[in-house]
Amino acid sequence: MNDLLKFLLEGVLGKEKFEISESDVDGRTVFKIKTDPENIGLIIGKGGKMIKNLRNLLKVRATLEKKAVNLEITE
Repeated sequence: MNDLLKFLLEGVLGKEKFEISESDVDGRTVFKIKTDPENIGLIIGKGGKMIKNLRNLLKVRATLEKKAVNLEITE
């Protein structure tokens, strides 16, 4: 799933403009995207549509792997 998220974010932000960390919290995989404050708006998108779509794509992949997933953005 990390590769999928990396691929999607490279399409939006370009290479090397973000870092992805992965951790397990209560049986749920949590992905944290660390990026510059000016890039956060691009990830969230207009009306939050981009972040919703990223979360939906990760949920589809997680369902196929029988896992739970969450996505967070930090500065």
